[in-house]
Amino acid sequence: MQELIPINIVIGDRTYRVKVQPTDEEVVRKTIKTINDKILEFKTNFAGKDMQDYISMVLIWYATQPAENKNESHPDDTEVMEVLKKLELQLDKLV
Repeated sequence: MQELIPINIVIGDRTYRVKVQPTDEEVVRKTIKTINDKILEFKTNFAGKDMQDYISMVLIWYATQPAENKNESHPDDTEVMEVLKKLELQLDKLV
């Protein structure tokens, strides 16, 4: 098991120190950038709200978005797909 590495992230105006797998760092940083970009967009479109409102809006937006890379497999999915293909071949032989 890989050691977790600490990284600092900023969401809205707050800094958080979190520990992530080294392989997940890039994905976390890209996600945080998307979140902060959306906060800025909502601040521009809905002036006069407080940061909590913007973060809530982004949370709702993010939770309802379809996965961007729906066609890409997760690394663990590759193993599952291989097993499923083998099973499918065995089933085809039986038919």
